[in-house]
Amino acid sequence: MSVASEDYYEALGVPRDASAEDIRRAHRALARRYHPDINKAPGAEDRFKEISEAYEVLRDPEKRARYDRFGAGGRPGPAGAGDGGFGGFGGGEDFGGVSFDVGGGNFSDLFDQMFSRRGAQRGSPFESFSMRGSDLEVVLELGLTEAATGGKRWLSIDRRSVEVDIPRGVRDGQLIRISGQGAPGTGGGPPGDLILRIRIRPHPNFRVVGDDLYTDLPVAPWEAALGGEVPVPTLDGTARVKVPAGSSCGRRLRLRGQGLPGNAQAPPGDLYAVVTIQVPKRLTKRQRELFQQLANDSKFDPRKRR
Repeated sequence: MSVASEDYYEALGVPRDASAEDIRRAHRALARRYHPDINKAPGAEDRFKEISEAYEVLRDPEKRARYDRFGAGGRPGPAGAGDGGFGGFGGGEDFGGVSFDVGGGNFSDLFDQMFSRRGAQRGSPFESFSMRGSDLEVVLELGLTEAATGGKRWLSIDRRSVEVDIPRGVRDGQLIRISGQGAPGTGGGPPGDLILRIRIRPHPNFRVVGDDLYTDLPVAPWEAALGGEVPVPTLDGTARVKVPAGSSCGRRLRLRGQGLPGNAQAPPGDLYAVVTIQVPKRLTKRQRELFQQLANDSKFDPRKRR
């Protein structure tokens, strides 16, 4: 199902009067649950896209206010919000599947914008037809490091080069609107906007889940059993993390604030180092003797239910 035809609040499981923090918390929990890297169930990826699209709108105060008034695509919102009007038309008029937002105006305002007065004086408004250009939406793929640091980038759009400013810490699925860089207008009308939909490419060391990063942390059997401090890779270098004694495979060690950088719309995420126990492929005679002695002395049974 498409989120465009659904209630964004329902998609995130929050009430319509939810606070920004409630919306962020709900998105973070759902993103972890349905992220394709974690949830391989049928429909999980579609659900993740629905969650991301809903969050992109509701986390932005202006987009949320517009959605509450007009709903997705410029139509009245799920709660029936919107201006009253002729035949159900209000602030967003729909002509043959094309929506026009006239900002709460009326049909006279709309046609004043579409047709110049010069054309009307000549007897036919269609002689000076003027309309805003359509928006262009493109998918922009970024490496994880590039998404984290941001910066300027040149894009080739419709046989022209456009310089765009990528904010620091953009998230997968985030929309960036660049005013005036869309399709040209008709009859002297203004151009539309360029909308960039961010896609973050897979990284060899990190997995992105919402605002957080996950990385595998290889440890030796004795480090897992006895504990110790080991290095772990981060986006900007390395850090050290304490492995508690008795750690098993799959244990998550949290490094606060070491996930995706924060930005104006989201706080910094965390980095989770997931313990994976590695054993030597080849043992020396002495190592084999020590492992054999441990096997003889230990009563530990990893397959016994606790």
